[in-house]
Amino acid sequence: MSSPVSPTASPPRLFDRARLARNRDRAASDFGNYDFLKARVSSDIAERLADTSHTFDRAFDLGAHTGQLAQVLQDSGQVGTIEAGDLSRCMVERMAAGGVTAREIDEERLPFAPASLDLIVSALSLHWVNDLPGTLVQIRKALKPDGLFLGALFGAGTLSELRTSLMEAETELTGGVAARLSPLPGLRDMASLMQRAGFTLPVVDRDPVTVRYGSPLTLLTDLKGMGERAAFMTGTTRPLSRRVLMRAMEIYQDRFSDPDGRVRATFEIVHMSGWSPADSQPKPLKPGSAKVSLADAVKKAGSR
Repeated sequence: MSSPVSPTASPPRLFDRARLARNRDRAASDFGNYDFLKARVSSDIAERLADTSHTFDRAFDLGAHTGQLAQVLQDSGQVGTIEAGDLSRCMVERMAAGGVTAREIDEERLPFAPASLDLIVSALSLHWVNDLPGTLVQIRKALKPDGLFLGALFGAGTLSELRTSLMEAETELTGGVAARLSPLPGLRDMASLMQRAGFTLPVVDRDPVTVRYGSPLTLLTDLKGMGERAAFMTGTTRPLSRRVLMRAMEIYQDRFSDPDGRVRATFEIVHMSGWSPADSQPKPLKPGSAKVSLADAVKKAGSR
């Protein structure tokens, strides 16, 4: 196993975290009309937690938006106390109004004491972190021995249709392309990062979700409502002209529509789970000697 990556390293800063917070602030008041993916992933994480048959005294929901996942887990009976945090002050205010104990928190600089939490969960937020390896190390260090991390983020296949349409339109009209959608990790990337961060029994899998829209512009409205608009650092891209955008919408409608005229949008959800190392855990087998699938590892670990 590779040595864990230090969270104090200085990776390239692609995302403007202050801009991301503003995007979420603007989305907070109406987020309930656009939270269908968040709700789906929160339910999936709760089901995965139920498979462990563990109970967790202290838990934290990281990048919680309006706190759906924290509420689901609080009602599950597996969690003693759970707090939640988000980069957006307005999202935190929404959580507090809904009865969730919440605070402002930046996933890039976690405030947790070492070995202070039994469970950390995160649904559809960590793809906006500049130093994902470093954040995963911080999460692992915040967990007590035999503590569990369950997370989900958007993966590399997300919005492939929109990405293709924007690239083709910009190439056609300007002769070049600029960054328009965030680079996202693939399945193998996340498996490697979980191992490098020092998690034991890491499991990574994907859940492709196809959403259909009346037009590509409706997809853009949904992304704004989710707080998922672009948040690149100043100078890393150039403004998107209306001419290019409208041409991209034409390409999208032509290339990615079904016979009924509705268009498809793919969201690839990458789920990850891993345990903080503990002496009581099963030791890894020698390479090539595995007797069970990785998909069963988290269930077996939870039944100890």
